Amino acid sequence: MKKKKSRFLSGKRIDPTPIGPKTDLAELIDESFMAYNAARLREACQLFTRKMLEPDVTIGVTLTGALTPAGLGISALIPLIKAGFIDWIISTGANLYHDTHFGIGLSLHQGDAKLDDRVLREEEVVRIYDIFFDYSVLLDTDSFFRRLIEGEEFQRTMSSAEFHYLAGKYIRERERKLGLKEKSLLAAAYEYGVPVYTSSPGDSSIGMNIAAKELQGGRLVINPNLDVNETASIVLAAKRGVIHAGKKTRKGGKSAIFILGGGSPKNFALQTEPQIQEVLGIDEKGHDYFLQVTDARPDTGGLSGATPAEAVSWGKVDPDKLPDAVVAYVDSTVALPLITAYALARHEPREPKRLYDRREEFMNLLRKEYDKSTRR
Repeated sequence: MKKKKSRFLSGKRIDPTPIGPKTDLAELIDESFMAYNAARLREACQLFTRKMLEPDVTIGVTLTGALTPAGLGISALIPLIKAGFIDWIISTGANLYHDTHFGIGLSLHQGDAKLDDRVLREEEVVRIYDIFFDYSVLLDTDSFFRRLIEGEEFQRTMSSAEFHYLAGKYIRERERKLGLKEKSLLAAAYEYGVPVYTSSPGDSSIGMNIAAKELQGGRLVINPNLDVNETASIVLAAKRGVIHAGKKTRKGGKSAIFILGGGSPKNFALQTEPQIQEVLGIDEKGHDYFLQVTDARPDTGGLSGATPAEAVSWGKVDPDKLPDAVVAYVDSTVALPLITAYALARHEPREPKRLYDRREEFMNLLRKEYDKSTRR
């Protein structure tokens, strides 16, 4: 009697196409990334391209780790913004500070991580592992931001999205004066209306320079409360169908979070759902798509390694959508270029949603639904 095939053997047979000189990257990922974290990376590419890039999905991207100093703003993030594949961003302030170096014409270089840092210090060379740059890069970038925030339009309280939008405008102007093209993530976000938030405004050289100007009477304040509510309003508008359809729809829309690394930006993006449900008392189920690239373990209790399944218990991820969630345990500097190349090869560009221009519309929706809540 023939043995019945186990249901656990229903997966695709491991029989990859041999790699040849004409194998392209997307084909390589689809056909040769068969197991272990290669398979998770393939699943990440396919989730992003086949589901997250659907027209009714709003995509938030979080950035941690030194991604922009490694050139990933130029090579990957700006192309994704131009293709309409990133709708809003939460980043560490450091990534945005180092992004500015490129937009104002300063240079970073490949280096040797094994060199003696005492010698580097003596020669005024700063190191981010194997990325080297002159100490003057910091001083010149600090000077750029200090001159910027002395301007009258910065003498008030604002969200970090508004601050980064204004900064992006001036970085774009500097790029044009220097004859540079598409070097700054902040400048590209300004051009395409992508709101950029930072979860900890004081935890970077940008915040340090804002604090320094306050000692001289500067009135700029980055209000994190505005960021908490604006990001929650973006997610609510996405889930109600407002972003995609222009008004609330019965079918609604979807929210996706693409997490590079972890840390505070990861939580700030995911906490939008507890802010909506737990704090504001608005009926919601959680984000629809969860995609994370990380090297953090889940068993230490740290936020960076917390799994999407754990996020379900907090209301951060819709439990019905958990089977779609992907965590790839890969260095972001390896995964992001591959995911970017795959998506650009496999999916047509989307129309930019220009969420920055619609922030007040989304906030009005949040206020309206909160007004109906019993949790006030």
